[in-house]
Amino acid sequence: MPHDRASNTDDIIVEVKGLRNSFGESVIHDNLDLQVRRGEILGVVGGSGTGKSVLMRSIIGLQTPDTGEITVFGEPTIGRDETEATDIRKRWGVLFQGGALFSTLTVAENVQVPLREFYRELPRSLIDEIASYKVVMTGLPADAGPKYPAELSGGMKKRAGLARALALDPELLFLDEPTAGLDPIGAAAFDELIRSLSRTLGLTVFLITHDLDTLYAICDRVAVLAEKRVIAVGTIDELLETDQPWIQEYFKGPRGRAAASTQELQDTDREADAHPTEVATNRTDTRSQGTLADDHARGATPTTDDTGRKATGTG
Repeated sequence: MPHDRASNTDDIIVEVKGLRNSFGESVIHDNLDLQVRRGEILGVVGGSGTGKSVLMRSIIGLQTPDTGEITVFGEPTIGRDETEATDIRKRWGVLFQGGALFSTLTVAENVQVPLREFYRELPRSLIDEIASYKVVMTGLPADAGPKYPAELSGGMKKRAGLARALALDPELLFLDEPTAGLDPIGAAAFDELIRSLSRTLGLTVFLITHDLDTLYAICDRVAVLAEKRVIAVGTIDELLETDQPWIQEYFKGPRGRAAASTQELQDTDREADAHPTEVATNRTDTRSQGTLADDHARGATPTTDDTGRKATGTG
C-alpha cells in the first residue's frame, strides 16, 4: 500500500460542495461533496453511470453544474472570467481517456499545444526543447516526437497524452482511466510511472479508474461514487471497514481479492529489496517451519545438519 503523503487535512487543493449535475431529467450528481488533499493520489471509483468523468469535467470547467461550489487552489472556478480561469488552468494538466491526441499533429506538436496556447511569446527553440524533455520524461523514446498518433501503440498514446498534460509543469494532474485498454504489464508500468512522477514532481493526482491493481498500487485514498454522491472516501483499509454493500462487493469480490494478493506480493518484494538479508531469513524460517510440519505429518524423523538447523530424513 502507498504511504500517506497527504495527512494535513487543512491543505486542500480541490474542494467540491453541494454539487448537482443533470442532463435533462437525468440527475447525475446531487449534493456531492469531495476534498482532494495536496500531494495525494486520490482514486475515484464507482459503477458505470455514476458520473466520474462528469465530476472531473465539472472541476476543470468543461461542464457547468446546476448548483454547487468548486474551488481549486483556494479559488472558485465557476463563473470566472476568461483571464482568471486561464490563470488557474495553467496550474493543472489533464489526461483524457485514450490520450485524446490530435491525429494530424505529431507527438511533439501535441505536447507543444498548451505551451503555444498559454505562452505564445516563448521562442520556437525553447518550445521544441521542452516538448522533447516531456516526451522522454514519460518513458517514450526520443524518436517518438516526430511520429503521428496512428504510428503509436495504445500505451505510447497514453504516455504522449501524459507528456502533454505535464507540459506546463502543473501542480495538479487529472487522469481519466489512464490504464484502460492496456495489458497488465503495460498497466503496471504506467502505474509506476505515475507514482514516480507524483513523488518527483510533488504532484497532486485526481485519478479516475476501474483498475483495482492501480488503486492498491498507487492511491493514497479512494473516493467512491454511488447514489449520486460520494458515499465514502478513505484508504482502502478504511473503506473495507464500512458495511456499504457496493464497497464490500467491489473490494472483496474475486478481482478485489486478486488485486490485494498481488499488492501483498509486491510489498514483500519491495521489502526484500530494502532489507534483503532480513527478508531472506524470514522466508527461510517460514519454509523450514512448513517443511517440519509436513514431515511430522508424514512421520519423517527430524535430524540436525552441520549448521545446527533441523533437517529431515525418512526412516
